[in-house]
Amino acid sequence: MLTILLPTDFSSNSKAAIFYALALFKSQKVAFYFLHAYQNEFYDHDELISRAVFDDVLDSVRNQSIQQLEALRKEVETNYPYPNYHYYTRSAYSTLIEEANQIVQEKNIDLIVMGTKGKSDENHIVFGSHTFQVLKYVKCPVLAIPATYRSTQLKHILFPTNYMHRYKQRELTLLNTLALQHQSVIDVLYVSKHAKLSIRQEDNQAILKKELGSFDPNFYTANAGKVAQSIKKYIKNNAIDLLVMVNTQHSFLEDMLFASTIDAVSIDLAIPLLALQNSTRSITNLKETKR
Repeated sequence: MLTILLPTDFSSNSKAAIFYALALFKSQKVAFYFLHAYQNEFYDHDELISRAVFDDVLDSVRNQSIQQLEALRKEVETNYPYPNYHYYTRSAYSTLIEEANQIVQEKNIDLIVMGTKGKSDENHIVFGSHTFQVLKYVKCPVLAIPATYRSTQLKHILFPTNYMHRYKQRELTLLNTLALQHQSVIDVLYVSKHAKLSIRQEDNQAILKKELGSFDPNFYTANAGKVAQSIKKYIKNNAIDLLVMVNTQHSFLEDMLFASTIDAVSIDLAIPLLALQNSTRSITNLKETKR
């Protein structure tokens, strides 16, 4: 069974990402965890004008969070009444990053799915602040969905890499699961001014060939120095449905996302991004609401 975390701020963008995930994995057995972390909403609340009303405002925000999660659960069960889906809710007086990291560890989450943006749907940025923070600080694969993206057909997957990273089997298994379900074509793209691989790169490429071997992936080399522009061009010219990138030190994704501010990200993300975080997770018990 897959375990998928669905953070929400109840915005239309976050709900669109949730519905995308529910449609995408309909042939899989999945436990979905709906999470609303409301600490920041509480401290930014208009009625929190003094310490005297602290408890009252907190109770109000907590109750609203629980009610909205319950309404979301009912809406999901009505529209996606699949017997292979199990739904859980989690309302938490915490930050999204703290709570997401906790539930990822406790429930051994395989994947986080969220919109590229939430309530602050600003056109000039690629990722909203919450999505950016999750990509940066939560050690779990993240599937980020653009607000206007609707197609769940993953016929053509692009996996750009510099082969500097030793890939973990668990996360490549996640990619295999998606590719198998959709009978996808996988293109592995090496972007570099130097076509010759080092011994480390050769070894890491061999791991990819082994783990993705059942899909007979295509291995290409793009002779270019500007990685983001090369990836963007490849996406446009090859009708790519999903961009898969590893998010770790010295990776393409780290260079594009974290070398400067979020507004300076040079890749125009119009398709879903699956960011593999290369993490080790364990499982313990957690109290939650199941319906």
